[in-house]
Amino acid sequence: MSDTTDPAPSPARRAAVVVVQDGPPDWRLLLAVTVTVLAWASAFVVIRYVGPHFSPGSLTLGRLLVGSVVLTLSMARRRRVRLARRTWALVVLVGVAWFGVYNVALNAGERSVDAGTAAMLVQLAPILIGVLAGLVLGEGFPRMLVIGGLVAFAGTVLIGVATSTGRADTAGVLLVLLSAVVYAGAMLAQKVVLRTVPGLQVTWLACLVGTVATLPFAGTLVHEVRSAPVGPLLGVTYLGLVPTALAFSTWAYALSRTSAGRLGVTTYAVPPIAITLGWLLLGEVPALLAVVGGLLSLVGVAIARRPSRPVVAPPAPA
Repeated sequence: MSDTTDPAPSPARRAAVVVVQDGPPDWRLLLAVTVTVLAWASAFVVIRYVGPHFSPGSLTLGRLLVGSVVLTLSMARRRRVRLARRTWALVVLVGVAWFGVYNVALNAGERSVDAGTAAMLVQLAPILIGVLAGLVLGEGFPRMLVIGGLVAFAGTVLIGVATSTGRADTAGVLLVLLSAVVYAGAMLAQKVVLRTVPGLQVTWLACLVGTVATLPFAGTLVHEVRSAPVGPLLGVTYLGLVPTALAFSTWAYALSRTSAGRLGVTTYAVPPIAITLGWLLLGEVPALLAVVGGLLSLVGVAIARRPSRPVVAPPAPA
């Protein structure tokens, strides 16, 4: 009986093929990304629902208070990593910038900027993340990531054009742009922290920092809670439980296991999902152009998430 097993490749043959690609899909990573995107998309719908009853600052503080309580309970029996001074500085940056400034600026900006324009401005953040991650973190600029990001952003532009009402003042635009910039910077800082600290601990500490940073809105929050109906109160509780405590934790888990640029592009799936949820839950029927833009955004995300193709190097000399 003849042996049909291929002979072991020579060193030169082994050196001939250099594969530069991602490993097989991790279902836990995919689940974490899916939970994050769905939760953050639902947040836009809930914020529109509770917005008439809560001001931007008090809404941010309310959801962070709920998130801090839940995350503290989750960390009660977990082992904690001791942070170095530089790591603490980055955690404070993430908490103040992303949990605090981002939410307050976006909530305030959307009071004078229509949803379509805000969506286009906020989605500049994934582009900034991709550029900064390539330059600062050394992630480079994979071709499929660049193509997918541009396609997804084009879809967001279509959504913005379809849902724009033309209502936007300079102050509101600057606030939304500020939220996009701090979001991008905070994500890069979080990526560095996640190299040495577990994701849940990072989320917990950053949420506590954001809560402390927004305590000046405590008086307004107490006043608005007293006058708010039950529905909006439940909405604020939901924002703290799901889009804050849960989604930021799953985001940290995913960010610790993939590149910042590739994960940032997945947020382009948020606008079309938010449009769908608004249609189903709030009766906000989307325009046809918005639907087309949503589909284009999802196509762009799919392109950006494709693994890199193998790169074949020339055979080494014998």
